[in-house]
Amino acid sequence: MSRYGPRIAALARRAERERAALGTAGRGDDETSVPVTSDEADAYLRDGAGQAVGLYVDARTGGRMVPLTDAEFGALEDAMNRWLECYAICHGVDLEAEFTVREAAELLLETRNIVDTARLLTRVP
Repeated sequence: MSRYGPRIAALARRAERERAALGTAGRGDDETSVPVTSDEADAYLRDGAGQAVGLYVDARTGGRMVPLTDAEFGALEDAMNRWLECYAICHGVDLEAEFTVREAAELLLETRNIVDTARLLTRVP
């Protein structure tokens, strides 16, 4: 396990919990629907997807490349995708995200903004 293992595991657990909660929170057209603000949607990016992508960038560029195990890399990528799905759900879009963390990292380095990165990846909103 790399030194990033515990942080990756924590991000993955949080992403799964948040994604599951949105899936059952009644955010559809029924009377239990909870309004979502753009600030809430963006929080999924800042506090979730952005953290995952930032961790990947740090592991790859932090002076010395930190090798991630296959399991860590998979968990990091899955976590990022679950956070992007949460963002999309907040905008009323059902998305099955399958982006690579490298693809997201390259966009983040270009845009310097996780919201812009997510919009380019997901085409949401």
